[in-house]
Amino acid sequence: MSTRPAPAPLLIACALGIEHLALRTGERGVRRRGTGIQRRGAEPGQWGAGGPVTVLRTGMGPEAAERSVTRALADPALAGAAVLATGFCAGLAPGMHPGDLVVAEETRAPDGTVPCAGTDLLVKELVRAVPGRTVHTGPLIGSDHVVRGHERSDLLATGAIAVDMESAATLLSAVRTGERPVAAVRVVVDAPEHELVRISTVRGGISAFRVLRSVLPAFFEWHRNLLLPRR
Repeated sequence: MSTRPAPAPLLIACALGIEHLALRTGERGVRRRGTGIQRRGAEPGQWGAGGPVTVLRTGMGPEAAERSVTRALADPALAGAAVLATGFCAGLAPGMHPGDLVVAEETRAPDGTVPCAGTDLLVKELVRAVPGRTVHTGPLIGSDHVVRGHERSDLLATGAIAVDMESAATLLSAVRTGERPVAAVRVVVDAPEHELVRISTVRGGISAFRVLRSVLPAFFEWHRNLLLPRR
């Protein structure tokens, strides 16, 4: 009998139904290659490249993300889990386009800043998983509302390159429950020159959806290379 510790799980957190749908659609291709993900509430038995993988839909906003992630990580089955926040975001820098990827070097919120693990690895694997897409790295800032107009330039002036409502709260909640690798990868759904109103009905939203459904292999490689041993 092997005495090696069980590989640590991976929790992938997203907020919206359309984000969850993109990841679920991407799962089908991953399954064909022999790797699956376990959706929250599903029966155990599907596994990622490094250990069990759970996709959690938190609901919109930082408070919902904090509640959902804290509750999920209280489950003994997710002890020591790595946590990766994903979904859509608003780009802040000129020249960003819908479908670009953002890999956070850190997430920022009023309650604290959380450094991300394995940024270089994620960039490398995302370039491989979604060839032709631009990958931006830098600080990802949290907001409690959808950012519009002049707010973009105000946030850009802080040094952040993108903003969303859940990543900062997700990672802050994750590290408060224990030491673990965390990361955030977001797909730009709108940008200063491409501001959107409804994600599901515009070209930028469709482009971002297609990118998000292709990122799971990169997440699995990040997980496989940055596992924390289960204690």
